[in-house]
Amino acid sequence: MSGTFVGMPAFPEAAREAVRDTTLRGNLRHATHTIRAKRAKAVAEVEDWAELREAGKRIKDHTLRHLDRYLEQVEAAVTAAGGVVHWAADAEEANRIVTDLVKATGESEVVKVKSMATQEIGLNEALEAAGVRAYETDLAELIVQLGKDRPSHILVPAIHRNRGEIREIFTREMSEWGRPAPEGLTDTPAELAEAARLHLREKFLRAKVGVSGANFVVAETGTLVVVESEGNGRMCLTLPETLISVVGIEKIVPTWRDLEVFLQTLPRSSTAERMNPYTSTWTGTTDGDGPRVFHLVLLDNGRTDTLADEVGRQALRCIRCSACLNVCPVYERAGGHAYGSVYPGPIGAILSPQLRGTDSEIDASLPYASSLCGACYEVCPVAIDIPEVLVHLRERVVQGGPATRAGNRVVLRPAKGHAAERAAMRAAQWAFTRPGVLRAGQRMASRTRRFHPRTLPGPGRAWSAGRDLPRVPAEPFRDWWQRTRGGKDGAAE
Repeated sequence: MSGTFVGMPAFPEAAREAVRDTTLRGNLRHATHTIRAKRAKAVAEVEDWAELREAGKRIKDHTLRHLDRYLEQVEAAVTAAGGVVHWAADAEEANRIVTDLVKATGESEVVKVKSMATQEIGLNEALEAAGVRAYETDLAELIVQLGKDRPSHILVPAIHRNRGEIREIFTREMSEWGRPAPEGLTDTPAELAEAARLHLREKFLRAKVGVSGANFVVAETGTLVVVESEGNGRMCLTLPETLISVVGIEKIVPTWRDLEVFLQTLPRSSTAERMNPYTSTWTGTTDGDGPRVFHLVLLDNGRTDTLADEVGRQALRCIRCSACLNVCPVYERAGGHAYGSVYPGPIGAILSPQLRGTDSEIDASLPYASSLCGACYEVCPVAIDIPEVLVHLRERVVQGGPATRAGNRVVLRPAKGHAAERAAMRAAQWAFTRPGVLRAGQRMASRTRRFHPRTLPGPGRAWSAGRDLPRVPAEPFRDWWQRTRGGKDGAAE
């Protein structure tokens, strides 16, 4: 995976700065609460939501278990339909493939459908370095691009901006990228949307190359699917002569019947709509309809390594709905930029460290960017147990960093820092695996409880300053059980 946002610090430091921004917090609170309430209402309308959620989970798990077979099926189907399939092991290779394909057309600009995969690999920057300008056509992505900003939300990349800020960006920057903003532009949503429509229309009509991602790839026919709400995706997918789609290998679903499940759960979980206003599907090329040339770039970029982790692989079920962001109390206060990745919020806290590894300071900190309240798991339409994966990744960080495979064994490479925490966890592991030692320690703690401090000394003071240390009971549970139940039901050992 490509690097973190340039210059980004670890999550605690970035979040500390973010929570001081009262405008940011106000924007986030208003937007997330609004989306959250609408989603809850939309989901409540579906009587079999729990069954759909379970079906989505099972479909994704089945596909991931047999991913090699389905990838080969996709390649064969796309090729048979007139498309060309490319395989990219990492971001560098994917960027090279796309850049070469664009340059081969002789064009110097492309229009883009909103795509997390192309953001992940830094495609816009790679194209710019090669003299090719990429124009984002999603309204929120356009706001981010014009504002020389970074996305902060999976579904609504400009969620951290209010209408006044957007009007100022359009007025100041649109002329540098094409058609300028209308004179006297106000911050009403209708006028802002119309300004964006007029600005983008000339680009749609002029562009010869389109770049997209995909929400799903149907293996049985090699069909790609993009769902969106504005129609910009439909324009990018149908008007250009050449279409290049960059898609993570986890986006595959086996059949159209499987796709039907996600076309019910995704819109309700993301935009709180019963169905997507625009659902575009394309299979290879068709004479007289759509692009004449189609390229599919299948992207790994850490996904195979993630798949090897029995606990962490469930992150690959993600359908990018962003429901977990909208209910997360940490995201609501810190915003997306603090995560230092194109994948913010709870899903980013488990996905980014697995795709990039936990060697960097920011990736090692992301598994701790959560209160483990579980709200993210409750709303996830494919039942990703994000708290479970967070704890799993914390263990990886503490024990020694990123996992690598050596034959059939998983080896943990030593990580920098975390020495004190690692030593404490190993001491706890030693005690918890020795019943006699644990029993003696519990009794000693009970007998000396009157001498226990209310705050921890040294580095522990930072933890106990905002928390009450739990009071040690007068009698260990083992002793209580033995005294009250031991004579009847046997000793608790």
